[in-house]
Amino acid sequence: MDDQTSEDEVFNFSNTKFTREDLIGALNDMVKYYRKLSHSFEEIKAENKNLKNSSIESSTDTLEDIDSLKTELSKLMMENELLRNKSSELKAENERLNEVMSSWTKSSVSLSRLHVSGLVL
Repeated sequence: MDDQTSEDEVFNFSNTKFTREDLIGALNDMVKYYRKLSHSFEEIKAENKNLKNSSIESSTDTLEDIDSLKTELSKLMMENELLRNKSSELKAENERLNEVMSSWTKSSVSLSRLHVSGLVL
């Protein structure tokens, strides 16, 4: 089993036929792979930073939107209360005018009866 190479081994050191060029080639391959990994790592790190910044900006925007919506809701609730009060005032005025109209109608009917009966000239 000692004669078998594992998957992590670059060379089978039990084989005496590898040369200096083999070592240099393997080292160059490792350097290229390291550079590729480093580049990928930097890209991912930059992407994570952008996502974090985006998330922070998004959270800030969301909080600003929430504050804006709360302010707008508060304004609408005040306006709604004012409209309810105005509606109540208009209903009361309408009832008062209905009473006045009813009174005028009764007076008109009474006056017409008096006129018909000849009591009013």
